[in-house]
Amino acid sequence: MVQRRLPRPSELAPLLRPAPIRWNGTDRRLAKAASIADLRRIARRRTPRAVFDYTDGAADGELSLNRARDAFNRVEFSPTVLRDVSEVDTGRDILGVRANLPFAFGPTGFTRMMNHEGERAVAAVAERVGIPYALSTMGTTTIEDVAAAAPGARRWFQLYLWRDRSVAKDLVQRAADSGYDTLMLTVDTPVGGARLRDVHNGLTIPPALSLKTFVDGAMHPHWWVNLLTTDPLTFASLESTDGTVAELINRVFDPALTMDDVDWLRGTWPGKLVIKGIQSVDDARRVVDAGADAVLLSNHGGRQLDRAPVPLELVPPVVDAVGDRAEVWVDTGITHGADIVAAIAFGARAALIGRAYLYGLMAGGQRGVEKAVEILAGEIVRTMQLMGVGSVDELRPSHVRLRSIG
Repeated sequence: MVQRRLPRPSELAPLLRPAPIRWNGTDRRLAKAASIADLRRIARRRTPRAVFDYTDGAADGELSLNRARDAFNRVEFSPTVLRDVSEVDTGRDILGVRANLPFAFGPTGFTRMMNHEGERAVAAVAERVGIPYALSTMGTTTIEDVAAAAPGARRWFQLYLWRDRSVAKDLVQRAADSGYDTLMLTVDTPVGGARLRDVHNGLTIPPALSLKTFVDGAMHPHWWVNLLTTDPLTFASLESTDGTVAELINRVFDPALTMDDVDWLRGTWPGKLVIKGIQSVDDARRVVDAGADAVLLSNHGGRQLDRAPVPLELVPPVVDAVGDRAEVWVDTGITHGADIVAAIAFGARAALIGRAYLYGLMAGGQRGVEKAVEILAGEIVRTMQLMGVGSVDELRPSHVRLRSIG
């Protein structure tokens, strides 16, 4: 028989611990987020549908994005036990400079549309946590203003080559003058991808106040207030911004980009040169032969060619082909710190994230970006401890494999 009794008040006291009251709304929202998926859900509630879909969506049937995520889902780790993992070193040399975490903030366009704090907030977080930040040609804050907002951050500039090469040359010079140490040339965008969510939502640059967006805006008044009471939302490096993103790409960027342009940039740019959008071993060899310091295996987050190669699956063969001459980076589909650990174990020097920090930005501005990094960093440390690995540099292909489909 179970003997029952009334608990003493002293026994109840330790159990009666109400959660602390968080008076700040942003703090309350972010306190509920334990994963990037949680930040995504908050972001979806906080922003108009067209804005969220611009960030969340991909091209055509979104197969490239889904396959990239599926590849990370198929990762299987091979842990070792009885190792001292009381301390874990998450630092990593990226193009000769130590970063405190093995990832960087990748370039994202129109960042102030997601949250009015925009690129300045992201760069400030990069400075605080000690990782690189790449500013996009399609950014909404100038090269100089980002440098002023985060003077101690390691800053990279992502370049699309314009039909008018003089404009590109000017951007490159401004980046050099402002202390950006790495130039990242994107080569997978001869034309804009078919981003159907944007088409269905009628998204234009800047956002148009149609009946549909007005109704949606009524459900997100804070977003519209921030939009209308801060600097006009425009691309900082583009003079003409009317129309959809795809129309801007097709009107401004050069579909005649060739290896000659890579050679030109290598001879012009004094810092490190990265080629973003590599999707084959042969192309990796070509750009490394031309002097690239790193290649970023990327299908543009699934936003360009649908049914493109899966970047994670390209890491081992590209590392075998060029890894002794250039660094190999990877992006697309990264939503968990374990994804970053897997990418490094397969041989990547670093990973780049985009949507993961943008969900944080939409959920809570700069503090949301900080929360995204906190989540990813915690997941990286925990994953490595459970794998029996004490530092990022110890990760090897023997620690990881991709399970077969089916």
